[in-house]
Amino acid sequence: MSAKVLIKTSDLSRADWLRYRTMGIGGSDVSVIAGINPYRSVYQIWLEKTGQIEPAESDNEYTHFGTILEPVVRKEFMARTGLKVRQKHMLLQSVEHPFMLANLDGVINLYGEMCIFEAKTASAYKLDDWQSGIPPEYMLQVQHYMAVTGAVKTYIAALIGGNHFEYRLIERDDEMIAKIIAMEKLFWEVNVLGGIAPEIDGTKATTEFFNSKYSFSNGQTIDLPEDVITDCEEYSRLSDEISKLTAAKDAISNRIKSLMQNNETGVAGKYKISWKQVISSGFDKTRLKADNPELYKKYVTHSQYRRFSMS
Repeated sequence: MSAKVLIKTSDLSRADWLRYRTMGIGGSDVSVIAGINPYRSVYQIWLEKTGQIEPAESDNEYTHFGTILEPVVRKEFMARTGLKVRQKHMLLQSVEHPFMLANLDGVINLYGEMCIFEAKTASAYKLDDWQSGIPPEYMLQVQHYMAVTGAVKTYIAALIGGNHFEYRLIERDDEMIAKIIAMEKLFWEVNVLGGIAPEIDGTKATTEFFNSKYSFSNGQTIDLPEDVITDCEEYSRLSDEISKLTAAKDAISNRIKSLMQNNETGVAGKYKISWKQVISSGFDKTRLKADNPELYKKYVTHSQYRRFSMS
């Protein structure tokens, strides 16, 4: 598969770069469409690709410092491997599948063959994930890039926790690439071009998207379509089931507690049960407000959110 240059990005504004990304599916979109991205919802990127909301990039600190530290990761990789990474300031587009885009961190001339370079930063909590392999969202991303460019190898390097460096050589996986292309083609043709909204799922990313998008209540009441009744009935059934399962789970823990009594740890076959002493500190805001209202008013903070309930 070959790629062409859609646009050179060296002088492109951030807003224009985000707009060009809506013309297809980029490497960071793949894990979202696959439903394994904890930060972005497939419904959100559908709205962006169809022009219903302005495109936006995750603005969390991981993304921010990932951009800042990319040159550091690249430099460290070159120092450790002796390989030269060349930056590619361009957005590439697949010739065979024009909906597939690639914005590469760099390329390497590996014995006369073009190899992709990808730089990452990660929390120290992700160290085990990196030491046991490649996080799945990044595997999808680099296989997508190899699908667009025709490359057969990718080096991915990561700075983890600010003081641990890992890098891997990933081989092209044609079986995975075929699945990625089929998944992206379905999303692009059915959801984006066809205008059919993807199913709204229960992932944390989708929940946070709707909580953020509709964070303020106007206080009004509306009539919902009749087909929502089916969802309401299922929501009520699941709520009852969760309550019953929670009660059953609590009953089991209470039976075990009755056997453990004042002991901290219990062993039953392959299971190790812990019932530890925990000391926590609290803050009596009610008492402070009564005793020193001015001090309370000075330091009190307010947060706002919308509580969902059904009766």
